[in-house]
Amino acid sequence: MTDLRYVYAVTRPFQAALPADLLGVAGAPAYRLDHDGLVAVVSAVPAEDFDEVPLKERLEDLDWLGATARGHEAVVTALVSVTGPLPLRLATVCRDDDGVRRLLESGRARFVRTLDRLDGRVEWGVKVYTEAPAAEPKAPAAEPEAPAEPAPATGRDYLRRRLRERRTGERSWEHADAVARGLHGELSRHAEAVRWHRPQQARLSGVPGENILNAAYLVPRASGAAFVETVREWPAAPGVRVELTGPWAPYSFADADADADADADADADGEAGAGRDAAGDAPPTVTGDGTGGTEGGGPPRAEDGR
Repeated sequence: MTDLRYVYAVTRPFQAALPADLLGVAGAPAYRLDHDGLVAVVSAVPAEDFDEVPLKERLEDLDWLGATARGHEAVVTALVSVTGPLPLRLATVCRDDDGVRRLLESGRARFVRTLDRLDGRVEWGVKVYTEAPAAEPKAPAAEPEAPAEPAPATGRDYLRRRLRERRTGERSWEHADAVARGLHGELSRHAEAVRWHRPQQARLSGVPGENILNAAYLVPRASGAAFVETVREWPAAPGVRVELTGPWAPYSFADADADADADADADADGEAGAGRDAAGDAPPTVTGDGTGGTEGGGPPRAEDGR
């Protein structure tokens, strides 16, 4: 079978060379394909894995999907250091180099418009979790331990205990929500746009705690230091954990309508717990003839639980 062309990103022409040892999906080296003032970064991939029919089956294999996503992101991350890439969807595939050229031609207006909007900007991810407070340190061995709370004697005692536990959990959630809203308000001063992602579920992500805020911020590179400092210096709160990831290529803002959606979200009173689908949550795009590809979002990252 003839190899297909996996397309990672579209950029404007850039001077720096791609790292010679840059390997992408399926361990294939990435290369640039210049066409009519745009650059597609691609690599050859086997048709037995990436043609339309076998790809649908492969996408059910989570190990294979994770390896593909890591290869995709390795290339896009390398591009961030040399240019401003517009990441394409995971598994955007063309038949050959001519198919890639047709992809650039058919999407040229969208690509140029989005590249202009994202030029000089990166994505930062921020998550806020509420979690049970750390256990109190045990008393010295010389002191007797406090007796354990007795088991409820009656159904009424049991209900009272459950009510206390629920109220404690509600107060913890409300406190974390207030922290998330305050932090989001400050971070929005440094960002040009915001995209809400669905809150992570601990049973799927393996990350402890309840995810209150899961947002992506489009930040000019010049404002990056102030953005990071805001997160790192935000006052610590018991039972609340804040996580910062990035800088990334602007995966969450790569679709043509992301700016309008983000502006609407940012005006929605910072609803930290609402959650949104990201551009990268759309299904992979298989463009067998090189004419159907579209920009929008990147691979799921382990940190995002997507």
